[in-house]
Amino acid sequence: MNFEITAKCPDTKARCGIVKTAHGDVKTPVFMPVGTRATVKAMTPLELEEMGIEIILGNTYHLFLRPGMEIIKKAGGLHKFCNWNRAILTDSGGFQVFSLSALRKVTPNGIEFSSHVDGSRFFLGPVESIAIQKTLGSDIVMAFDECTPYPCTHDDALKSMELTTKWAKISREQPLEEHQQIFGIVQGSVYQDLRVKSAEELVKIGFDGYAIGGLSVGESEELMIQCLDWVLPILPEDKAHYMMGVGYPNQIIEAVARGIDMFDCVIPTRLARHGNAFISNGDTIPIKAGRYAEDMGPVDPECDCYTCKNFSRAYVRHLMNVGEVLGLRLLTIHNMVYFEKFMAQIRKAISNGTYASFRAEHVKNIPKN
Repeated sequence: MNFEITAKCPDTKARCGIVKTAHGDVKTPVFMPVGTRATVKAMTPLELEEMGIEIILGNTYHLFLRPGMEIIKKAGGLHKFCNWNRAILTDSGGFQVFSLSALRKVTPNGIEFSSHVDGSRFFLGPVESIAIQKTLGSDIVMAFDECTPYPCTHDDALKSMELTTKWAKISREQPLEEHQQIFGIVQGSVYQDLRVKSAEELVKIGFDGYAIGGLSVGESEELMIQCLDWVLPILPEDKAHYMMGVGYPNQIIEAVARGIDMFDCVIPTRLARHGNAFISNGDTIPIKAGRYAEDMGPVDPECDCYTCKNFSRAYVRHLMNVGEVLGLRLLTIHNMVYFEKFMAQIRKAISNGTYASFRAEHVKNIPKN
């Protein structure tokens, strides 16, 4: 068993667990920082470890293009290449089918891409994606899928879901390293019949864990959460449940209440690069704004991260406004600590049996995004 449930909370479906990997256990619910190009932007591996982060993501598509598999193979795999000794999950490249739609052509066997780097053409399908992830040596490999855009017609979503199911079967058949596990990805856009069918077919194939993809691509939060209500009752309870590309604190709270264990998103690092800091109530503040020019208080008075203990809002604002890299570094450190502490609070509330009240209090206070 690679997933163990350690606590459940009455009145919700929230649960704590442990995802077991060859590079250490991962406590869930967990927020996984995105390390697209073998790095979490602006952070060192040591800083991430000191924050208590146990798993990060890598991107199959981007790492295949640069630096390429020969270099990563020569380094001894992705862990050694980026000097990260804890767990890594790699996506399959399926999201790039959505995000780089102008540069690709979908075929029954995979995707013909034009590289966003130099325009060179290459092919990525389930066989190729799993082979790349095997070379990367990630602990959790994702099946190759097609991430459906929003909005789309039921017919288009059906064709996409059927293709994803076909590719999931092929992905599952591919050889992996002994330490690797593979997750399937539920698709189907915002159509209940398609989401249910996708989940049922993946369960028949049998995976080590199950992800819900194709969300946070433009649909409302209500539709996003509704998709979870359709899918999660179908997924095996004894497997990890992963909601891809999400999210903001209020989204995480609602998803955990429904039984989601794993999250990833670029929000902490991306917002930091644009001068936005999370504060304790889950809201964000625009540090670059003029009202902070003479504010000598910390970014968040309730935070004890390196940034908040040592620097003022005025100083961080100054750094951001003059383009000094330290500014985005300090905001990234702060945002990453915020998310790690937030997930620890969630795990504690579940373990104490108080998640329902925690949820009610935070949903009331955290602004919607």
